[in-house]
Amino acid sequence: MSQLAAEQQAINLSQGFPDFDVPAALADMLSSYVHQGHNQYPPMMGVTYLREQIALKTQSLYGAVADPDLEITVTSGATEALLVAIQAVVHPQDEVIVFDPAYDSYEPAVVLCQGVTRHIPLLGPEFSIDWQRLKDTINARTRLLIINSPHNPTGAVLSAADLAQLATLLRDTDI
Repeated sequence: MSQLAAEQQAINLSQGFPDFDVPAALADMLSSYVHQGHNQYPPMMGVTYLREQIALKTQSLYGAVADPDLEITVTSGATEALLVAIQAVVHPQDEVIVFDPAYDSYEPAVVLCQGVTRHIPLLGPEFSIDWQRLKDTINARTRLLIINSPHNPTGAVLSAADLAQLATLLRDTDI
């Protein structure tokens, strides 16, 4: 998506590209910590205090209880998080379904796992799922279906009926 946007001189809506400066107070705080010697690699899972705060925020927003030591990992961005999540479940020759247009980090992560990406175009102009095509694409090698709502980059949101249809379609699978 990024390459296509660059080639077409279009605005890339698939990734967040900040067009503003870091707030001065934050830059000063970061500089202060660096000058105090806080410039080493963090723990692999992330700093404990940050993971604990993420767990508390998750519980306050969504009512979901997460163990910060076992269920929360801080990554350096969405691309890293997607890569490790895909690596956790995709093995050589496993198939991964993505809906096009798609965030451009999905397929390289699947390729690194020696998996196979199956693309299903969303139906315009509302960018809805072609349920029959999805059903026809799922097979014994399908390991993962990458779906997000709102969809990146279109912004399309799955309805309750869409989610129910998805649950019905995947109920008897290992996806």
